[in-house]
Amino acid sequence: MTKLSVNINKIATIRNARGGNTPNLLQVALDCEKFGAQGITVHPRPDERHIRYSDVRELKPLLTTEFNIEGYPCKSFIDLVTEVKPAQVTLVPDPPEALTSNAGWDTIKNKNFLIEVVSEFKKHGIRTSIFTDTRKEIIAEAAKIGTDRIELYTEPYASNYKLNREEAVAPFAEAARFASECGLDVNAGHDLSLENLNYFYDKVQPLSEVSIGHALISDALYLGLEETIKQYLLQLGIRN
Repeated sequence: MTKLSVNINKIATIRNARGGNTPNLLQVALDCEKFGAQGITVHPRPDERHIRYSDVRELKPLLTTEFNIEGYPCKSFIDLVTEVKPAQVTLVPDPPEALTSNAGWDTIKNKNFLIEVVSEFKKHGIRTSIFTDTRKEIIAEAAKIGTDRIELYTEPYASNYKLNREEAVAPFAEAARFASECGLDVNAGHDLSLENLNYFYDKVQPLSEVSIGHALISDALYLGLEETIKQYLLQLGIRN
């Protein structure tokens, strides 16, 4: 079964726009779980423009599904993750000023750095995932680094889906097969939506988890959060 992890960064963005605690981030996370999500994802940045470090600490004892913390492994991020000890940490190569994730790691160039970071998280019993593109040499090096999973950066698939979905999904299907042969589990995320998720799920296997935030929260403005999560689960063959 492919799990759905809901990224709640956008909820924090709305809250922070006015200060106070509306919408209530913790309640939204609990509601996502209640409505069927199998995980919650957050991406705290050093400037705390959306998710705050305090949010991460407050969420951990409340959640009953898998908690995934993603981010660039600077010292403050590493310290936070090793303190909170989520089920999974996803390493992304974004510099602090980046608006959103826009590329995967060059695991060859950054091999020694990533070995050190992955080793630190694994000492604390935290499953690790490295954000990558679909190139086999990058995936093969990720396996040598010692990560448990990779997360395929799916923006190129989403951007080309309407033009030619067969061509758009082909490198991701091959990457997932290759990663599995390398002993890695596969996650995916970035710009997956109700429009393109089911086709991706059907063609890209094995697939352990998808992490979806922007599109899901946007859909919830029209459909409501409960119905939106139901619809995303249906794209993954899950009837809740």
